[in-house]
Amino acid sequence: MKKPYLLFLFGAPAFALLLVAIRIYYSALVWHYQGPDVDFQITPNENFSSINARLAKENLISSARLFHRYSQFKGVLNKFKTGHYIIKNNSNLLDVYRILIIEKGFAQLFTVPEGKNMYEIGKMLEASSITKYNDFIALAKDKKFLEEIGVSAETIEGYLYPESYDFSPNMSAKTVIKTMVKQFNKKLNLVDFQLTSLNPRQVLILASIVEKETGDKKERPMIAGVFLNRLKLKMRLQSDPTTIYGKFEEFNGNLTKKDLITPTEYNTYTIAALPIGPICNPGIEAINAVLKPIDHKYLYFVSQNDGTHIFSESYEKHLEAVKKWQLNAKNREGRSWRDHDSTESE
Repeated sequence: MKKPYLLFLFGAPAFALLLVAIRIYYSALVWHYQGPDVDFQITPNENFSSINARLAKENLISSARLFHRYSQFKGVLNKFKTGHYIIKNNSNLLDVYRILIIEKGFAQLFTVPEGKNMYEIGKMLEASSITKYNDFIALAKDKKFLEEIGVSAETIEGYLYPESYDFSPNMSAKTVIKTMVKQFNKKLNLVDFQLTSLNPRQVLILASIVEKETGDKKERPMIAGVFLNRLKLKMRLQSDPTTIYGKFEEFNGNLTKKDLITPTEYNTYTIAALPIGPICNPGIEAINAVLKPIDHKYLYFVSQNDGTHIFSESYEKHLEAVKKWQLNAKNREGRSWRDHDSTESE
């Protein structure tokens, strides 16, 4: 009786282990996905549990438990990256693992230049097939959604940080906005708002105006200084970009005298204060220019038609500069501020 008992005692566990090994072998190597090639997308900040569940639900892997254990054994539970991955017909579980971990998902680098407003960004996103313009703008103006992501404002304007992002085609507008706002918050955590008497919202609004007024980053602290001087004296900022933004969705590219005298919450020709909100999405340099402006007495500036400006303390001097640089046809044939930079360095 002892021999059969010993055979059962040692044989049963061994047989069970054999069955487990066979099952693992079958799930990992024998079973193959039999559907058409699939574009499997991993979205930003998606965790492993969500990825694993979707793979199983779409029958792209034979076993969610085995895929979890194998990924855990390999130490890659947090290594799955955002992107699109092509899972081909006849792929087994290990093939899927290699595709998602070893291969690079295809995503496009989407760059938001400094000074673009939310309408322009929305059009860029749609042109790049990342998300729909109407979906993006609707969410950008959805106060409930903005509150959910911690933005206390009427629109998302100003909080879409200008940066390069790895965005994939057909992303949701919600994911795009959350990603850009997260980058904005990351950058703003490095800013010292104690340097100014303005509150953070006012800093952002003024930085957006500074961003639109000059293409030369070296001028930003000077421009910021002019606007701060005017605010202290309760003078109107008289910034064309603010007026344009107030009617941006209907603006045809021609700013008229009627536009300048028509009151809006953004028209700084008619209000002696900052506009109600940002007029674009400024970068960190424009924000720092507001926090650390150059201290001077200038109240006016006029373009030299190369991206740089002439600054004046008095209105009389300003009129002289306008006559020279804006009313003189020859001087209006300006160069780029980039050319201006290159000549300075020679």
